[in-house]
Amino acid sequence: MRLYSTDAGVAREDSPGMLSLLALDHTDVGEVLRRGDLETARTAAVTSTRPVHDVTLRAPVPAPGQVVIAGLNYPSHAEEARELAASLGREFSGLPTEPSFQLLPITAAHDPDAAIRVPAAAPDQVDYEGEVAVVIGRTADDVPVERAWDCVAGLTIANDVSARDVQLSALLSGSIAGIADAKSFPTFKPMGPCLVTADEFTLPVDLRIRTRVNGELRQDDRTATMLFDFPTLVSAVSRRYRLEPGDVILTGTPSGAGAFCDAYLTEGDVVEVEVERLGVLRNPVGWSRSVSSASLRR
Repeated sequence: MRLYSTDAGVAREDSPGMLSLLALDHTDVGEVLRRGDLETARTAAVTSTRPVHDVTLRAPVPAPGQVVIAGLNYPSHAEEARELAASLGREFSGLPTEPSFQLLPITAAHDPDAAIRVPAAAPDQVDYEGEVAVVIGRTADDVPVERAWDCVAGLTIANDVSARDVQLSALLSGSIAGIADAKSFPTFKPMGPCLVTADEFTLPVDLRIRTRVNGELRQDDRTATMLFDFPTLVSAVSRRYRLEPGDVILTGTPSGAGAFCDAYLTEGDVVEVEVERLGVLRNPVGWSRSVSSASLRR
């Protein structure tokens, strides 16, 4: 099942490109999950049907209770991180032997097609990271790996946008909080376009993930290459944080982010993260309203 949060309510995609608006007392898919009504959404009555381009899409879970990011989960990304560390004269500890993750201090996901705003405080090295996001459907508290997938509502696409200069400064100073700050500016977590429910997949999940900037392919990999698969990540996170319905885990990015090819985002760019069977998350890039016209001319 493919569920969408829209400006007209919760919708189910019953045929390609056509959304069935559901007779549910919910404002978005996140509320469906928190109220335990995912199966209700599967059979809910339809109030009207519209083409997907006739509604405004919102992030499937506009206000996650928690957003957790996994780091260095693709070998290709770990290798380019090793090369960057060497260029900075820093030691690289090698591939992680257990999942590495961090809780972000944000409460809002950004919508599909909405602009990623370049922040005035860190405008020079805004970067993209195409990722698959796991959305939690039931409480996960210290769950074993073999039961972790049962706690998953489904998958969606995320762009883990980061201010790399802020992140690098935090890494060099050893500030874990600073790394999270680099990823938590407003609009820095686009997600969507929909939630594809877990029953649509069989384990192990192998999906092709690609990121394009202005049509140019920057990232291209498969989730089968991840060091830690989706159930392993859910289990590991649940041993540290109690996960509740509507929480989101970003599962890592492959090689090809802008920091590693000196190609950062700027006004007018368009980022598209495409994941097999999940769709395309598209976001243009604009400037924060707090950036003055004079600073833009500089």
